[in-house]
Amino acid sequence: MVVGTLNLTLYIGGMKSLKDKRSVVKSLLSKIRSKLNVSAAETGRQDEWNKCELGFCCVTNETSHADSILSSVIKYINSDGRVEIIESYSETIHI
Repeated sequence: MVVGTLNLTLYIGGMKSLKDKRSVVKSLLSKIRSKLNVSAAETGRQDEWNKCELGFCCVTNETSHADSILSSVIKYINSDGRVEIIESYSETIHI
């Protein structure tokens, strides 16, 4: 079994309140969960208006498949004009 994890720090421009930020983050997480079938959550920087930290996880039987899934998450987020990835860390764990 292979577990793939991805931790991203995002910059969200134009936010005037935490409510605005949470709207963007909630929308992004919901779309990624449904389209890419990964677990996803906001994991940090919850009190900052223009930055957020998101965590993603997938379970599969091959390292290459886990890498492909996590790459798809990054591509999807890069295609969203509301956010910009400023930091990224991924890891695969063999169990």
